[in-house]
Amino acid sequence: QLCTDDLNQADIQDASINYLEGYLFDPPAAREAFYAAAGMAHAAGSKIALTLSDSFCVERYRSEFQHLVENEVDLLFANEAEIKSLYQVDAFDDALQIVRQKCETAALTRSEAGSVIVRGDEVHVIEAAHVDEVVDSTGAGDMYAAGFMAGLAMSKDLKTCGQLASMAAAEVISHIGPKPETPLIELAEAKGLI
Repeated sequence: QLCTDDLNQADIQDASINYLEGYLFDPPAAREAFYAAAGMAHAAGSKIALTLSDSFCVERYRSEFQHLVENEVDLLFANEAEIKSLYQVDAFDDALQIVRQKCETAALTRSEAGSVIVRGDEVHVIEAAHVDEVVDSTGAGDMYAAGFMAGLAMSKDLKTCGQLASMAAAEVISHIGPKPETPLIELAEAKGLI
């Protein structure tokens, strides 16, 4: 039910990064809100991050998401299936080459194969953080994004942002439920990431 009336311009403009969730893109009013939020953010020098959320979302709104990514999004989060679907290619590397031309920064997750962070000619392959057992993947993508954006907010380099993201996702998949059981700041400090 997201619409432009829900937007708080002061909050959007005060944020260094505004995070848009692809799942919310379905209703026409929500799509208007995405563009309005992006306009407010960019007018204030704030960044827009988007997660594609799900391959089904991409399939429904491929051309709209392509336009959004190319014209409004500064930081894109997508998993391997989503980014390949977005650009209708079979190979991850093909999608990577396309997105690096379309968006300032992309953080692309690949499950146990880790993730790839790309910004122009800069590419970082991030190993997946070790997990003894994957218990519940609920919230993994959101935790990855949270870890990555926390790193950006602390002015960390892209590699460290990716490592923080991987660490956060690993913590949440190691137990039932989408909330961390161990404070992420403690894990990050123990790994020397902050």
